Amino acid sequence: MLSDQSQDLESWYQSFLPTTIASSIETPRMVYSYRNVFPGFAAKLTSEEVKGMEKKKGFISARPQQRRRNASPPAKWKGTCEFSFNGACNNKLIGARHFRNGDGTPLDFDGHGTHTAATAAGNFVRGANLFGMANGTAVGVAPLAHLAVYKVCSPSCSESDILAAMDTAIEDGVDVLSISLGGPSRPFHDDNIALGAFSAMERGIFVSCSAGNSGPSYTSLSNEAPWILTVAASTIDRKLVATAVLGNKQEFNGESAFQPQDFPAAHFPLVYPGVNASDFNAQHCSIQSLNDTGVKGKIVLCNIGGWTTSVQQGQAVKDAGGAAMILIDEQRQGFSTSADAHVLPATNVNYEDGLKILAYINSSSSPTATIVFKGTVIGDKNSPMVASFSSRGPSISSPGILKPDILGPGVNILAAWPTSIENNTNTKNNFNVISGTSMSCPHLSGIAALIKSAHPDWSPAAIKSAMMTTADTMNLGNQPILDERHLPADVFATGAGHVNPTRANDPGLVYDIDLKDYESYLCGLNYTSRQIFIVLQRHLNCSSNSRVHEGQLNYPSFSIRSGSSEQTLTRTVTNVGEASSSYTVEVVSPRGINVAVRPQTLNFSELNQKLTYEITFRRSENADTNTVSQGYIVWKSAKHSVRSPIAFYGADI
Repeated sequence: MLSDQSQDLESWYQSFLPTTIASSIETPRMVYSYRNVFPGFAAKLTSEEVKGMEKKKGFISARPQQRRRNASPPAKWKGTCEFSFNGACNNKLIGARHFRNGDGTPLDFDGHGTHTAATAAGNFVRGANLFGMANGTAVGVAPLAHLAVYKVCSPSCSESDILAAMDTAIEDGVDVLSISLGGPSRPFHDDNIALGAFSAMERGIFVSCSAGNSGPSYTSLSNEAPWILTVAASTIDRKLVATAVLGNKQEFNGESAFQPQDFPAAHFPLVYPGVNASDFNAQHCSIQSLNDTGVKGKIVLCNIGGWTTSVQQGQAVKDAGGAAMILIDEQRQGFSTSADAHVLPATNVNYEDGLKILAYINSSSSPTATIVFKGTVIGDKNSPMVASFSSRGPSISSPGILKPDILGPGVNILAAWPTSIENNTNTKNNFNVISGTSMSCPHLSGIAALIKSAHPDWSPAAIKSAMMTTADTMNLGNQPILDERHLPADVFATGAGHVNPTRANDPGLVYDIDLKDYESYLCGLNYTSRQIFIVLQRHLNCSSNSRVHEGQLNYPSFSIRSGSSEQTLTRTVTNVGEASSSYTVEVVSPRGINVAVRPQTLNFSELNQKLTYEITFRRSENADTNTVSQGYIVWKSAKHSVRSPIAFYGADI
């Protein structure tokens, strides 16, 4: 460790090292240079070389490297490893099971499970990349967490297998369940994931689920139960840029994970098979429609869609002799683009830019184009942006609960892949870049594991509250988070906002929910005794039990429909910050209603103290009940800011 500072730290660090290469391994001496944790470096040195370094000015200390190992599985662990070969499970992967639809083995032949598992809890891997793109050190959100996998899809996912896997995971002793799958909205008593998640929650297990990939339409959510963290998807600030350059010098940035450096700068003829209006599949570049279109040696413009993947479209273009491909997004995808592992030079441009390329083709007798590959670009100020595919609220199953809960990274995510990704470069990669709320869900699952490790006595509801009330609502450009249209995203797209892991570990206050609260909530949904029995797995007499409106559940957000002119709800917050602390409320009312909070100050004198407040929503006379408006309340102390979003919407949404 070093004391002096230098404008050129790297050169200064190198001055402490011998000039010779480390002979035993014939690699450079410097392993890492540190700039943030402390000024210093890691290097390969003999003990004699360290003694020589100690004599140089600026030296403070050096010590041999120690290797850290994952701990053994916890004593409570009951899981097993069902691989047919030895050594597959270890102190990282401590359990692997398959179920009836799982091909008779926990092995992943699809990639989805490996990708999500690695995102949640993967170890550090240097040099992770896909065809050289997004190169760096890959690591899961909770790299020191133990991991167990339960294979239920191959490729379809049966309800009976999903429920059996959840049942087994609970018995095995997991702390967090990460479920990157789902289906259409159902009443909770008819939703096996909701049923399994309720039983898990009762046992203190945190359950994180994908919000679904049916956006951007309203009421398109999966996994809406309030005892589940419903995770929507956003972009990250990394783009894998591939620019389409037209013969008229117009340029349009798109994305691709395959970026050959030897692609010619010269322009190629540009062709659009979709001019053949008699063949619907021609616009999507199906292999059958390309047979007679003369695409050989040309750049081919294709519309995304047509019941095929973009990579399969590229394969069809390649098989027909095309030189490259430009993919146009659908209109509903807005400014979203995907960086796929294409089999030929390609770029995916947004819908608006695609229309400009089509206009150029239609206006030119000999259109041409090329693709300029610009590699990995960091720092997109519009991130995080809500992904076009990310499902939206409001909840159908329980409109009084604001869903989705939160945003997490889910677009063009690099993570491990069980099989080698190959294309015509003969390059092999055991990483892949894919998108979906399946990718955002394990990010939040990993964060839940970290919070649970730091606060083992917190309930699943408290952990969820910590994430939601500390979420970010601004993007990297310090503007409100945008949706796929580059318009401010509404609360049914973002939920509480984009997760902020650091702040979530120290939220100040939490909204906790116990079993009695859920019982009153279920009674308030007007479920029959039989339906409530299905959820609770025991009888509950709602006539003798308190029955509350669904919005009365102690949830860290508010969802208000326009039907009632006035509604008063209560919330109880638990102090998990400073023992002696005072919080004052700030209110921003959604357009169309007035919001009042009583009291306006909460004074705490001890940890885990609970205080209750009332919040009243009064609809304005001129309120527009056919739109979505949003606001928030935030409780502020000297150190903490505890924010709860408010959605106000009409019955027609």
